[in-house]
Amino acid sequence: MNPKIKVLMVDDEAQFRATTERILTRRGFQTIMAASGEEAIEKLDKHPDVVVLDLKMPGIDGHETLHEIKKRRPQLPVIILTGHGALPSAREARDKGAFDYLTKPCDIDTLATKITEAYQHEHREEVPAEKTVREVMIPIEDYTTLNQESTIKEAIDKLRESFFAKVSTSRIMETGHRSILVFDDQGTIIGILAIIDLLRAIMPGYLSAPKPSTADSIQYSPMFWAGMFQREVTRLAKKKIKDVMSPAPRTIDADANLMEAAYTMIYQNKRRLAVMDSGEVIGIIREQDLFFEIEKILRE
Repeated sequence: MNPKIKVLMVDDEAQFRATTERILTRRGFQTIMAASGEEAIEKLDKHPDVVVLDLKMPGIDGHETLHEIKKRRPQLPVIILTGHGALPSAREARDKGAFDYLTKPCDIDTLATKITEAYQHEHREEVPAEKTVREVMIPIEDYTTLNQESTIKEAIDKLRESFFAKVSTSRIMETGHRSILVFDDQGTIIGILAIIDLLRAIMPGYLSAPKPSTADSIQYSPMFWAGMFQREVTRLAKKKIKDVMSPAPRTIDADANLMEAAYTMIYQNKRRLAVMDSGEVIGIIREQDLFFEIEKILRE
């Protein structure tokens, strides 16, 4: 349940005001409605905690209204509403003191969350500090790296070493890396070698070759598989990493929020991200690093 936050909603669209008032009230907010910038300024004497202000209105527009609100109530947080086509104008409003901006049509859950954030920011309510990617990542100097010309045998030896627990930047790397970052001679990351790449590499080509239609139902016998694993692993050992690796991992900024990292992993289907700072790879953040943070939050 939200605290009784008093919201001044400023919008010239009557239907939008009515719908928003009903939903916000149902969610526990107190609402004050204004149909224009002039009316919004008059209703500042009702002491709203947060203002939600449409930019495009007849009479004095959102920019002028924002200026007057900030002149009279400098600390009052103002959330700007704008259309997709007016985003530069909304960013300008934020530069002039608005707390944040949202585009219309606006998702009500997002709006309610943003109102609460604005209220908490103004009242300095204690919000648990969230870590950045930089604070959770494995530093590059503690991650396993190899040159693209290294052999698969060298890579496997390095991966095995990573599975021995060791202390790194005051935390235990409990699960090993399960992957190797691959660099070229100029020190640029060009790929990643994970265990799944090794498994793909030992698959003989004929296993994925098209079969005659009459062979679709044929089941391989135990004799067919006998000796295949050891034979293919032996063949793999002398190959170069560059012939087996996957493309370089997707990157994320070191100061990004952990939720952004989680979002990227989920929607880009990535298990690890390369962490960048000033154009340089400084670390790796993995799905298990986010898991450890989830566990830590719940434990605390």
